Order: sequence, then C-alpha cells, then structure tokens
Amino acid sequence: MEKYAIIVAGGEGTRLGGDLPKQFRDLCGRPLLWWSMKAFHDENPFTRIILVVHPSHVDDWKNLFMSLPEEDRFPHDVVVGGSSRTGSVKNGLADIPDKADALVAVHDAARPLVSPEMIARGWEAAGMGGGAVPAVAVTDSLRRLKGEGSEAVDRSRYVAVQTPQVFNVALLKKAYEKNPDAVYSDDASAFEASGMTPVIYKGSHLNMKVTNPGDIEIASLFITSVRLS
Repeated sequence: MEKYAIIVAGGEGTRLGGDLPKQFRDLCGRPLLWWSMKAFHDENPFTRIILVVHPSHVDDWKNLFMSLPEEDRFPHDVVVGGSSRTGSVKNGLADIPDKADALVAVHDAARPLVSPEMIARGWEAAGMGGGAVPAVAVTDSLRRLKGEGSEAVDRSRYVAVQTPQVFNVALLKKAYEKNPDAVYSDDASAFEASGMTPVIYKGSHLNMKVTNPGDIEIASLFITSVRLS
C-alpha cells in the first residue's frame, strides 16, 4: 500500500508566546514540526509527507527548511491550510490522488514526540480496519459537568485520543465529502459521522501535545533523554 502523511501545521497559535506559531519554534535545534517529519521518514522513507501550513507562514517554513543541514531536509509537499483544522486536512487530502489501496496518516505538528514504532502500529491497524485512532488510558480522575455542579465518572470507560489517526484514503475522502459543511475536532469524528467506525490502536503517553508554556522544555527533555539512552 502507498502511504501518505498529512502533518497539520496550519494554526496560528501563539499561546507559547513569540512571533511564530509553536510548530515553527525551536526544539533541540530543529523546528518543532520537523520532529514529526523525521518520525515518518524514519519509519518508512517512501511515505509521502504533505505539510499543511497557514498561508501567512509558507515563506517562514521555506526559510527554516532551507536553513537545515542537507541530510535533514526530508522530501515533502507544502499545501496551504484552510480556515479550520477540518479545512486544512481537506486541503491535504486534495493533494493525494484518488486511490482505493492507499493509507493516509493525519498528524498534528504539535505532537513532535511521535515514534516510528507508534506510526507502524497505526499503519497496521488501519490496513486491517479501514480507520484507526491511537489512544491512551486516562490517568486523572474525571468529573462530568452537571448544571452548576459536577459528578464523578468511571475513567476506565474513557480514553484520551491522539494522532496520527490513520485511514484508507478513499474512505476518509468519502467521509469528508458526505458532510461538506461540518467542522470536526479530529478526523475520527468525520469518519464516524459518515457511518464508519475506527478501531483503536495503542498510543503513547510520551506522544504529548505541545500546547502550554513549558511544554517545549518538557519535550526537549524527552528528546535529550532518548539521545542519551
């Protein structure tokens, strides 16, 4: 099967501060989103990588990319993002030919610690089930908001969903085409809304999402510890 990886880096989030969105911030000497590209390339150098970037930052990425050492410039396409995550994924999908036997992994650029091993699990799960979503057990206690109060819920009945979410290309395109005006928080939601059910595959608690101040420092510690181990 041909494999495609859409890395969604189209946001303008500046919660971490600075002039550039978090996906372009430095992480151990490389742009944060580069680490996701590296993981997909390391897992299979023939996977076609599609990077979805906000139109305001296409030139920023090109400059960052050309400043990298030649051996770190992984082949990829750059696609302009949409007005929402859903729009950005659709733009990435439009860059993939209509093929019934291809797989696509959609991954958030803000998760730089994804591993080649986890990516391989996603390909395998989606190859058997048509769509696959990584998840990890919830370790915090959970409460459901109820009116002005809340109530405890059984956390064993819930999981935390991550990316990459992996699908048969034709099925994911069909899912988005079925509800063209809908906006989804992730691709599994679009898949489910079209009447299909993704399987769950094993995620990783290390596959954190860089969101808040301090997260880049935490991600840096993980990367450094892997290098030293």
